[in-house]
Amino acid sequence: MTVHVPVRPATTEPHGRPAGTRRPGPAQRSSPQAGERLRPLTRRQIEDRFAELGNLYAQTSGGGPRAWNAARGAFLRRLAADVRRPGFGLLIAETTVLTGCAYGYPVPGGDPPGARGPERYLTGSVLPVAASGRLFLVSGIVVPARVRREHHDRAWNLARRLQARLLAEHDAALGVTLVDRADGATVRALRSWGWRYAEGDTLQSSVLGPYGVLVLGPCATPTPP
Repeated sequence: MTVHVPVRPATTEPHGRPAGTRRPGPAQRSSPQAGERLRPLTRRQIEDRFAELGNLYAQTSGGGPRAWNAARGAFLRRLAADVRRPGFGLLIAETTVLTGCAYGYPVPGGDPPGARGPERYLTGSVLPVAASGRLFLVSGIVVPARVRREHHDRAWNLARRLQARLLAEHDAALGVTLVDRADGATVRALRSWGWRYAEGDTLQSSVLGPYGVLVLGPCATPTPP
């Protein structure tokens, strides 16, 4: 999974302030929970907002128009495939505009060698939870840059709210995600939002690919990056 942060993060801050007032510092700002509403989308609503979701993702990729279009197209193809999976869920965060999303699906139990998609890379420690039907694979978290820079250890951090709500709505005993071991920025962001290594204190590679496994409990406490 990649944690996506826009080059030009969206903000809900007013354009002007009364004369003589100072910009509030981090400790004085109100919780982002007051400004961003979370809600799930149905499959039909996802289809209706495909273009908007693709634009949100592409804003995180940077580069020129060709790179922007390539990232957007690849994301929409992956999303279209995931939406067809049983139990798929997608949450959006919005104010007057779309500001973030998180999505994924339950990992089916059964014989791992017969599994398709990312779940075939999972390590043995999480497979018993999959057998119980309560393992949820978080495919992606798309949030503004400020969410990774600020207040990442607070419960009202947007990424934490999205991932916690996603697991709660699907009655998951454990969340799991895969990350390229070379993608240090994503690993640090996930760790700062409460994810932990599935195997010991390091990000181990799976047997079948270059991915490492991170897990998240429904009420994960802050974990240092």
